[in-house]
Amino acid sequence: MLLIQYDDVSEALTEALKGLSVSTELVEEELKPHLDVLLNLLLEKKKGIAEKIVSSGVLPILAQVLRKKSPLTSQVTLLVAEIAREAGVREDCVQAGLVTALVPLLNSSDQEQLLHAGRAIGRICFENSVQQTQLVENGVIPRLVIIMQQYPENDPLVNVSLLALCNLADVDAAREALADVGVAEVLTYQLKRAPDAERRHLILEVLGSLGESVTDDELIMYSCVLACACVLDALKLQFVESGVPEALSEMIRTLQGGSDTHDLCSIKVASNLIVTLLLGDESMQRCFGEGKGRIYQDVLFWLQSTNTELQLSGALAIANFARNDSNCVKMLELGVVPYILDLLEQHVTEGDVSVQHAGLSALRNLAIPASNKVRMLEDGVTERIRTLLRSDMPPVQFKLLGTLRMMVDGQEEAASVLGKDEILLARVMEWCDAKDHAGVRGEANRLLAALIRHSRNPEVIQTVIKVDGVQHLISMAISEHVIMQNEALVALAIASAIDIEAVQEPFRDADLLPTLQKMLDDPVVAVEVKFSALGLICSLANSGMLREQITSLNLRDTLSKLSAHTSTKLAKQADTVMAVLSETG
Repeated sequence: MLLIQYDDVSEALTEALKGLSVSTELVEEELKPHLDVLLNLLLEKKKGIAEKIVSSGVLPILAQVLRKKSPLTSQVTLLVAEIAREAGVREDCVQAGLVTALVPLLNSSDQEQLLHAGRAIGRICFENSVQQTQLVENGVIPRLVIIMQQYPENDPLVNVSLLALCNLADVDAAREALADVGVAEVLTYQLKRAPDAERRHLILEVLGSLGESVTDDELIMYSCVLACACVLDALKLQFVESGVPEALSEMIRTLQGGSDTHDLCSIKVASNLIVTLLLGDESMQRCFGEGKGRIYQDVLFWLQSTNTELQLSGALAIANFARNDSNCVKMLELGVVPYILDLLEQHVTEGDVSVQHAGLSALRNLAIPASNKVRMLEDGVTERIRTLLRSDMPPVQFKLLGTLRMMVDGQEEAASVLGKDEILLARVMEWCDAKDHAGVRGEANRLLAALIRHSRNPEVIQTVIKVDGVQHLISMAISEHVIMQNEALVALAIASAIDIEAVQEPFRDADLLPTLQKMLDDPVVAVEVKFSALGLICSLANSGMLREQITSLNLRDTLSKLSAHTSTKLAKQADTVMAVLSETG
């Protein structure tokens, strides 16, 4: 390369630009010396050169040279790539028609020209959504994939192609294009051929600034491309069938145990992507493989890892595998629960909230099949997760309450054991009053109702009364959610049917009957809620103390109005309650 002395820069630049401007025939012999001067100045990183080239008005001439496809094409492509390093001139490049002139060059068989064209297009279109969309519509994505297929060992060319895919992957149309061209196989191959740190880091540097959820100086691997594109189930399945999860998991294994920040970031991104792939039903089943899949086996090791990111991804992966009942049963047979319980216990005191939340999500999903509930109760799951009661983090509290509620669903013994636990109920009462977290408050009330509904145990009812739980159930009965209203009313009805003597005074003191009357008179309250309220009144009529209150409130008038309700089911229930009141009166 001819070096130009600093004092000669201005003169040389002026002469070169003038020579290009006056050339009308685009003759190679005339243009080449001037192009050499401009290219040399740019490669020497002389400040302001790109701006001066653009302001001279020669960009349209460069576009003409590119369209002509002459021996100068490669040199001009490199020149444009160097000009486009400067962000401030990229729009001028677009306006001069350079992008439309460069795109056809991606069909070249000249690897050097492909490299320069890819860099030029990538730089000009960086963070330009309009141009990126046009590139996708012009079929650039299939061409980039083909380039990587044809020249998989050309690392600079592969890196430029990957960088371009990263830039384009967020364009909506790009996702369909990626799914159509079989990009997964290409990416899997490139993952597998970067086993050593030096080569892997070369790739990471290209992709680093484009990674999601990382800072500019953090580096991530090929999964950046995958994470952007892995939105459609078709792509998820394509990635799984092409062995992407296995390639990612193998990379994680090779990087574990180190402290290098780049390696740790790669582990995080790779494990996150595997979890993302499990969001697709078919791709999830392929990875599970009836409990024999390599990814499922690797996930068990993640649960035992000292790396918090792997622990989190492991718990999330189990929660995803547990979206299928047969998978839940199989995982319980294979002994997954102790791994999750050990993980939760590691994070009880000053642990990671996300890991606790994910672990409880996994347990909750695993407990959905009825057969699993029995097995998990036998294995002492409820006793072990109760250690999380000390948590002061709302997300953990919310998930813990939901998990316990799922565990007692249809399980009389479990509901009885938990319902008689005064320490547990005292904590639940605190959460029933959680003013700053409606989700925790709602789940606490639902668990309280579930303990009565599923245990039907007089001792549980006594314990709930003792910890002042009645008022919370009544408040729940007038909540804005129909499901919660019905759950509360059923729990109150069961309590009154089992031990009316124990509940009549707390019910009276908590103004249960006036609350029920308001519900029955309110035209906005759902029919099914009113139906449950009437059933509760039937039970309350067995108490002499509450019958007196029923009379003083003149509930018969309310019932008489309901007898004419348009819902025949509700009207019939109102008639039944009036008949009961007549018999007991």
